[in-house]
Amino acid sequence: MLWPSVSLLLVWMIVPLAITLYFSVRRYSLMRSGQTRFNGLENYWYLLRDPGFLHAVVNTLLILAGVLASTIIFGTLFAWLYDYEFPGKRVARLLVIAPFFVMPTVNALLWKDLMMHPIYGFLAALARAVGINPIDWFGRVPLTSIIILLSWQWLPFAFLIFLTAMQSLNREQLEAASLDGAGPWQTFWYQILPHLRRPIGAVIMIEAIFLLSVFAEIFATTGGGPGTATTNLTYLVYSLGLLQFDVGLASAGGIVAVIFANIIAVFLMRSVSRNLRAA
Repeated sequence: MLWPSVSLLLVWMIVPLAITLYFSVRRYSLMRSGQTRFNGLENYWYLLRDPGFLHAVVNTLLILAGVLASTIIFGTLFAWLYDYEFPGKRVARLLVIAPFFVMPTVNALLWKDLMMHPIYGFLAALARAVGINPIDWFGRVPLTSIIILLSWQWLPFAFLIFLTAMQSLNREQLEAASLDGAGPWQTFWYQILPHLRRPIGAVIMIEAIFLLSVFAEIFATTGGGPGTATTNLTYLVYSLGLLQFDVGLASAGGIVAVIFANIIAVFLMRSVSRNLRAA
């Protein structure tokens, strides 16, 4: 009963992959579409020797590590805070969750034009109010700016997962620890944080899948620049295929990106599975 849906899924995956593999071993430019020919692994060799490719890999890893670290740390702290009752909790929780429902392009333009603009952005006005020269965020620290806006977008997801996990924690254990003299920090470190091991693993896996293919935020803010300062693997493939019209080289970049993503996924899955077995 499963074979029709499984077959459709395989065709949906294998056909584009096979076409990409086909073009990745051919010299094929849209500017000279009639001069395509087989060139073996030349596209891969040229790509791997290109300094821009290594830079794109490093940027991809930095974005992944920066956003994961930010969302896990602040998501845990926010969930710990919101696990307690305080006035206006429902409204405050809604405000924390809201960024997750903003579309990626809108999120990027919001930070670029309303928050981080060096002249009329909110952060620039705040800096001038305290006597500090405003910072051109996307000009001076572009990669950090991308990490900040992606962290703002993904923080609600981690917050919801961690808050749900905290609310499932046995309250009697927390009360017993408090009666034994455990302070807030000891309670968090020895009871709450071990309880969040599985949710943290789930957040890492799900966020990593999306963060390895970030495109809209970079396209709408920096265009991969200045230079290649914010070019990741996804934007590099787009640049090769649709800006330089080199379909062969872009296809090779796509295959390398798929291999790279699978290596990261296997590493994360093994790390998470070890943590789950230890729990």
